[in-house]
Amino acid sequence: MDSPAHPASTGLRRPGVAAALAAAALFGASTPAAKMLLGSVLPWTLAGILYLGSGLGLSLYRLFSKRDGATWPERGEHRWLVGAIASGGVAAPVLLMLGLTHMPASSASLLLNAEGVLTALLAWFVFKENFDRRIALGMLAIVAGAVVLSWPREMDTASALPALAIVAACLCWAIDNNLTRKISLMDAVSLASIKGLVAGSVNLSLAFVLGAQLPAMLPGLGAMVVGFFAYGVSLVLFITGLRNLGTARAGAYFSAAPFFGAVVSIVLLGEPISGPLLLAGLFMGIGVWLHLTEQHSHQHTHSADAHEHEHVHDGDVHHDHEHQPPVAAGTRHRHRHQHAALRHEHDHVPDVHHHHTH
Repeated sequence: MDSPAHPASTGLRRPGVAAALAAAALFGASTPAAKMLLGSVLPWTLAGILYLGSGLGLSLYRLFSKRDGATWPERGEHRWLVGAIASGGVAAPVLLMLGLTHMPASSASLLLNAEGVLTALLAWFVFKENFDRRIALGMLAIVAGAVVLSWPREMDTASALPALAIVAACLCWAIDNNLTRKISLMDAVSLASIKGLVAGSVNLSLAFVLGAQLPAMLPGLGAMVVGFFAYGVSLVLFITGLRNLGTARAGAYFSAAPFFGAVVSIVLLGEPISGPLLLAGLFMGIGVWLHLTEQHSHQHTHSADAHEHEHVHDGDVHHDHEHQPPVAAGTRHRHRHQHAALRHEHDHVPDVHHHHTH
């Protein structure tokens, strides 16, 4: 008789977990890559090029891959897209640059950990996403690891305004994450490309208004490539995580990005392995383990609903609708489909099909 799978391995196979962790790894890797580029590209210009690179790269990918799927939000959902772009793509980078101008990057790194906490708090208490003690402790452990990793050797508290600007940037990104969750059924590549194109264009325009110039061709192309992977592909993966895990849980996994960035810094920049890195890895490992081993099951009701997203027919009771012509089990496809009202019990997380109250 086969032994039952360990809860952690089962959790790792849960849809969205691998995507959220991969998103964190790609975004974390952008920090040492950006350090290598900052010597030849001004910070505000670099922010614009990173976003623009993600938008252009994903647009080209979508064009040549001939992807199917919703390229625009459904009726009534446009406000979520506009809000996400305005808060996370425009306001947040501006606030971050204002803060970085007047405080050390080390202190700013510590404050940037507020994004994960604020994302979870908004998801739990404003958007009413389900959580329990285990999930809250896991989130705290991951954030504690990020704080240990980014705690500056010397704190500069000369002015509270730069710190407030960076915390405000984190709040804007937290709002962005929660609003993006509302439209996460939209094709992830299309959604990420729209956000990248708009945010990149706005940020570059602001940089030019302030007197910035375009960088040399090689650093500029390098920044666009970094932006494609760290801001574009990473965002596509994060949206997948949002769709399958809910905002707070996807945000918790994404909060591991500083650890991935530190590991990449060791490989690329030759930085030493430190005690804080090992301690941070321990904290984050505990937090990820708490999330992976979550088991949440109870009787719950699904209201009748109709929407469009990628899915398969592999015994999932949420997708037992018929097709003409028939679709083979296990075939991933996308179309608008109807969900009948349903009441049942099984292990679940706050994905797109489970946003009921508790």
